[in-house]
Amino acid sequence: MTTATVTGIGVAAPTGVGLAAYWSATVAGKGAIDVIGAYDASGYPSRLAGEVRDLDAVERVPKKLRPQTDHMTHMALVAAEEALADAGIDPLAWPEYEMGVITANSAGGTVFGQRELQKLWTRGPLHVSAYMSVAWFYAATTGQLSIRHQMRGPCGVLAADQAGGLDALGQARRVLRGGTRMVLAGGTDAPMSPAGLTAQIATRLLSRSDDPARAYLPFDSAAGGFVPAEGGAMMTVEDAAAARGRGVRGYGVIAGYAATFDPPPGSARPPALGRAIVRALADAGVRPDEVDVVLADAAGVPALDRAEADALRGVFGPRGVPVTAPKTTTGRMYAGAGPLDVVTALLAIRDGVIPPTVNVAEPAPEYQLDLVCGAARPARLATALVLARGHGGFNSAVVVRGPDR
Repeated sequence: MTTATVTGIGVAAPTGVGLAAYWSATVAGKGAIDVIGAYDASGYPSRLAGEVRDLDAVERVPKKLRPQTDHMTHMALVAAEEALADAGIDPLAWPEYEMGVITANSAGGTVFGQRELQKLWTRGPLHVSAYMSVAWFYAATTGQLSIRHQMRGPCGVLAADQAGGLDALGQARRVLRGGTRMVLAGGTDAPMSPAGLTAQIATRLLSRSDDPARAYLPFDSAAGGFVPAEGGAMMTVEDAAAARGRGVRGYGVIAGYAATFDPPPGSARPPALGRAIVRALADAGVRPDEVDVVLADAAGVPALDRAEADALRGVFGPRGVPVTAPKTTTGRMYAGAGPLDVVTALLAIRDGVIPPTVNVAEPAPEYQLDLVCGAARPARLATALVLARGHGGFNSAVVVRGPDR
């Protein structure tokens, strides 16, 4: 049976572009949430974000592609190049129909779209880019990666807010089992244009704090919403045996995956995150007591935090497993968050350390969570559970294990 292993990783995050920079900041608990710098956000009720400020598109994105693509795609292009190099894969040397691309996105190309619409309103239709027809679209990143690297196997895009990033990895595993040799998988989001921020504010889930150290506090009694962010990660996913055949061990295995959908508001039925956890563990053949760490969805919204804590206690018991939310250093980056958390889990297993949840001194006692706060915690890790939820009821769970499993 095909075993999906991650052989290459590329990262574009507010805390660092490139795997080494991101991981160093994450273990150190170095935050990157700050006042929005791309434009004057002083008139908005939410003014903080995690922005990817270390990615120079002029240096990192081919000149021909820059005017055709949004910032969300720029980040994916850079992360994909790094993932392929990390895995030792030259796509031009591989059969084009044996490589696929599966990405996730939730906001579309809001930066590109707003810029071109402003041209339409102020200068007229002759000044609007012809690429407006495609650059804003959710699937634009998948298409550009497929074209650039001549990957003509199964391709697709998942749109399920933050859960979509894990769904993309679940789909990549499914595609591998169908015979595809390698899948470039992950997700990026860049929702930080004025129009994009306005849409997020409308959900009433964003923090309105102006203090970067107090704005995003998941599982804290002072939680009042989350801070949005841009960024994400891309990975090369291959069958473990095939990777070993070309001398690559990989970072670890995508051992289990499941997705569920919450009942409508007002329903007597419970939220379905717990069911996603149980099914992902069953898919991986893992018992709850074998899970060494959980990377939480960590909404930072009291009702959502309570639902996640209830799900974790229901599966693992009170304080039954270490839980962490490294995304407190970056903000929640929607479709990019799940893949980046999977990257974090794989590196945590590799290095035997659980990165901290920053700014939260300790979780509210009613949650009964063993939340890793303050500083990284050394630990022997073999199995990690990654959770993600999307606005509107999406739940996804992925189990990852070390490369020797």
